[in-house]
Amino acid sequence: MSDEDVQNEGEDGAEEGAGDEPKKKKLSGKKIVLFIVLPVLLLGGGGAGVMLSGVLGGDEEEMAEEEAAEEEEALPREVVFYDLPEMLVNLNSDGRQSSFLKIQVSLELDNPEAVPTIEAVLPRIVDNFQVYLRELRPDELSGTKGMVRLKEELLVRVNGAVEPTKVYDILFKEILVQG
Repeated sequence: MSDEDVQNEGEDGAEEGAGDEPKKKKLSGKKIVLFIVLPVLLLGGGGAGVMLSGVLGGDEEEMAEEEAAEEEEALPREVVFYDLPEMLVNLNSDGRQSSFLKIQVSLELDNPEAVPTIEAVLPRIVDNFQVYLRELRPDELSGTKGMVRLKEELLVRVNGAVEPTKVYDILFKEILVQG
């Protein structure tokens, strides 16, 4: 054997010896998803579900506030009704025929101490109601939707006039639309 043959054998032998060493295995994309991403998502989703459901509990102050609010709602409040004077207003009509609205309402208050406040600002309440009612058209007062909208609008106006006192509801005693 020549020196060249010995060198070639050495190189071949080195190549063969290198084949005996363990090769590093690469993780495929499916295995990464299966063993890493999926458990992280499951744990995160489960943790979020537990937190949102309140199983682990929350801040004690928040829980105490919620309980106090529930107890406050459960207590019966003293309800007082205050009758406003009957109002008769012309409605906004495009034609030559006049349309009228006759309305009488009661205000629902939460305590009797609110009555003097209502009486003190009664002219303002009546003025707010009449200004609003005169701009209504007869077709806006038809049907249940019209009545609900009227009730909501009057409630906003009366609460603006009697602030800081709160009126809880407007109760219709009489509504008559002629036109």
